[in-house]
Amino acid sequence: MDIRVLTLGDSAFTIEFSQFKGAVGARSVRALRRSVEQEIEEGRLPGVFDIISASRSLTVCLNPDLVDYNQVTERVGALAQMPSNDEGANKELWILPACYEGEFAPDLEEVAQRSGLSVAEVIDVHSSATYDIFLIGFLPGFAFMGEIDQRLQFPRRTSPRVRVPAGSVGIANEQTAVYPWESPGGWHLLARCPVPFFNSAWAQPSLLSAGGSVKFRPVTTEEYNDIKADLSAERLAPQSFLSCEGES
Repeated sequence: MDIRVLTLGDSAFTIEFSQFKGAVGARSVRALRRSVEQEIEEGRLPGVFDIISASRSLTVCLNPDLVDYNQVTERVGALAQMPSNDEGANKELWILPACYEGEFAPDLEEVAQRSGLSVAEVIDVHSSATYDIFLIGFLPGFAFMGEIDQRLQFPRRTSPRVRVPAGSVGIANEQTAVYPWESPGGWHLLARCPVPFFNSAWAQPSLLSAGGSVKFRPVTTEEYNDIKADLSAERLAPQSFLSCEGES
């Protein structure tokens, strides 16, 4: 397997699966991360204190006073060369409500025009797929997911918005995501989801995690408002949108 080892000073390095992208790259990173975590748990990688996942790379941070840098690099590089097995990944499936109407979908018509599809077809294409969760990043709880249908793959907006409302469902390039917070952003916005994606008081602060999957369920504006009200009043828990969980 063709990998790149990038040196980051004397206390970190990155293993990059340079020939992979999208779901294949994310699965390779997950498999490597699990292997490294197992090595740490079994005491074979002392001195490693942090692991950082990206879409197709894994960064390992270590204490050079406690472990030999070259030995760790060689060991992790060897793990990366092993056949990828993603069976141990998190098999959670989230069915998330998404309203593709009115102000919740400011870019829907433009995406339809650019794709040559009708608005209804764009909604059907986006909501009929089940998306892998590649990684959590950019913002707390922000899940990068994909891959979206090729007909909906467009670069980010040339003029990013200063404020994207929390819950906005966007697409950019091969990926889709939900903004967990109000923030600037350049993705094309197709819908709005009423579910909160991050809470520091939760046992797992991020609702979603890498390795799971998401499917969007179209809802009306009225349904969206009802769900949001139930969530705010705690009559409904965010975790209730977890459809199933496979055994790892």
